[in-house]
Amino acid sequence: MLTIGMFTLGFDAYIIAGLIPGISATYQKNASQVGQAVSVFTLFYAVSAPLFASLLAGRQTKKILLSSMFIFGLANVLSALAPSFSIFLLSRAIAGMGAGLFSPLAVASSTTFVPIEKKGRALSFTIGGMSMGTVLGVPIGLYLANMFEWQLTMWFVVIFSFTATLCMFKFLPDIPVTPPPAIKERLSMFTDKRVTITVLITFCASIASLGLYTYLSSLIPDLTSDKDLTIYLWAWGLGGLLGSLSIGYFIDYFKKPKVLMVIILMTLTVSIICIPILINLSILKYLPFFIWGAMGWASQAPQQHILLSYQPQQGSAAVALNSSINYLGSAVGATLGGIVIYSGMGTIALIYFAILFMGFSLCLQFYSMKKFNKSPKQKSRAT
Repeated sequence: MLTIGMFTLGFDAYIIAGLIPGISATYQKNASQVGQAVSVFTLFYAVSAPLFASLLAGRQTKKILLSSMFIFGLANVLSALAPSFSIFLLSRAIAGMGAGLFSPLAVASSTTFVPIEKKGRALSFTIGGMSMGTVLGVPIGLYLANMFEWQLTMWFVVIFSFTATLCMFKFLPDIPVTPPPAIKERLSMFTDKRVTITVLITFCASIASLGLYTYLSSLIPDLTSDKDLTIYLWAWGLGGLLGSLSIGYFIDYFKKPKVLMVIILMTLTVSIICIPILINLSILKYLPFFIWGAMGWASQAPQQHILLSYQPQQGSAAVALNSSINYLGSAVGATLGGIVIYSGMGTIALIYFAILFMGFSLCLQFYSMKKFNKSPKQKSRAT
């Protein structure tokens, strides 16, 4: 049931990138301006996730999940009916708040239904709901937008939102309520250097990956004569589905999420580098998008697994923080991408900026492994 809700969020969060041309035509705005609709959604997601994790700690989890998904559905009704671009931006802000409340709580709750040795798979399956929303929802949404109007796609999201709400109401069991931690304990999470470095890795990778994804509708026509954006989104989404659903098994089997993160970040960087190199080489042109999607989606579960190991008593807050930082990175990436396009630097510059931020994330990951993976014996020697 939680995965169905995440499916709906994934559908809505990633469809806007494909709808930018239609929304631009409706409200007479350029691509960089419409791209800020993604920034607004992700910014409010980023702010609401940790805020609600604190304010609603100790409340009945099922009611919060139901309320947040219902609010998310109403926000998308407003998106479909928005008479002006300002109202459309407001609706995206409200949708972001609903998503920010639902997503981290759903991910954290998923681990309460399974034994400890299966937590990695529970995390990857729940997060995989978002990638399934991307794989199945985005191409369908683009097809509907091309055949009719982009607003019909938003109504599609509304139907899924209310269906998810009804399914959770009927079938989702009550979730054990975790007593809220003391203020001192909660603040200690934000002053934990291990947590800070971990979420900074998420932040930089998100700026690169999700920021670049936002402007695919502008990037693809500039790199190739192929105008069919849908196939590239299919490749990205299918990769995301594979990455998000399989990474949990690797986490549970190898039990070394930091090593997995190094592999993921390096592969993601190489895939972005290969986009302009392979974009005109027949079937190979879709390969970088597939790998990019797989690695981008696979990166979330190891990071959340690491944070849960650092802060086992504050699982929902730790997951909310990482989820928040992920979407904050997306907001920053979309904003920077809009500036790049508006300044006339060319869409190829988006790839260069993405590679730069992936380099930052890799440096931080190596620093984290060197700094925080020392054995007690090594630490005593260093002291």
